[in-house]
Amino acid sequence: MAAPCRKMASRSYSQLLCCFSRTAVGSGACRRFSVTPIDRATPRASTAADRATSPWSLMAAVCLQRLPVITADCSPIEQRFKQMLQQMELEKSMLSDHELRLMEDAERMSRRQADDYDSDEDLGDQEIMMTQDLEDTWEQRLKNFQPAPRVRADVDEDLTSVQRCLTDSLVLLAEQQVGAEKLWLLPQAAWQEGETLRRTAERALDSMTAGVRATFLGNAPCGVYKYKLPKAARTESSVGVKVFFFKAILVDGTPGSAPTAPLLWLKKSELQKYLKPAYMMNVGRFILNL
Repeated sequence: MAAPCRKMASRSYSQLLCCFSRTAVGSGACRRFSVTPIDRATPRASTAADRATSPWSLMAAVCLQRLPVITADCSPIEQRFKQMLQQMELEKSMLSDHELRLMEDAERMSRRQADDYDSDEDLGDQEIMMTQDLEDTWEQRLKNFQPAPRVRADVDEDLTSVQRCLTDSLVLLAEQQVGAEKLWLLPQAAWQEGETLRRTAERALDSMTAGVRATFLGNAPCGVYKYKLPKAARTESSVGVKVFFFKAILVDGTPGSAPTAPLLWLKKSELQKYLKPAYMMNVGRFILNL
């Protein structure tokens, strides 16, 4: 048995295929097979002619988010957990330099009252008063400190202000002309020949708010929305529109020059009041409450 196996192993791959092919011809119950080369080349990129014949128009939109500026209020359980961590840190932490100085001053004062101290240690009341003065100064600063209000009714109600709702993440919406009506959408623009979809999204953002500083999160879109045109507006070369969304983060808290279109800064819970249901369903998948 070993000899036939060794003989078969010594044959080349092409000889084995020929052997199997001859066997398949002689047997009617066997199906002859052929070996076809596998093309492992990269998929063919769509050419300009392919895009020209596509009945779908391409657009790119940007989901610009302003991240929270301040932390949100702690819930009751978070507040209790915070107090527990602070107590554990206080019990296990080392004494600070100021606390050590206070202990040395108190010990020196007790020795002075008991007439059990060296004359070289007698530096007067200067050092003891200095530590006490520091604490008095800190206490006075704490009393005079007035924290900024976390809730500002006048600013929070202004939907056009990027400074509203500092504890929440906001999304930019722009009023744009779509057909015969104006809709609130994420800033979008039509794709032009020769540019990438991300460049189209950057151009859409620049056209709405000139000079805005934003950081785009990658070169790939985070979502896509496809819709068909009304039947009266459809043609053989134009059936609908595909919108590719890109995410970006607002870098500067104050956008650049005056916007060219009406803008709104909304929380995710407020988007459904301004967006169409189908559009909101697609957009809500990649908008996160950070």
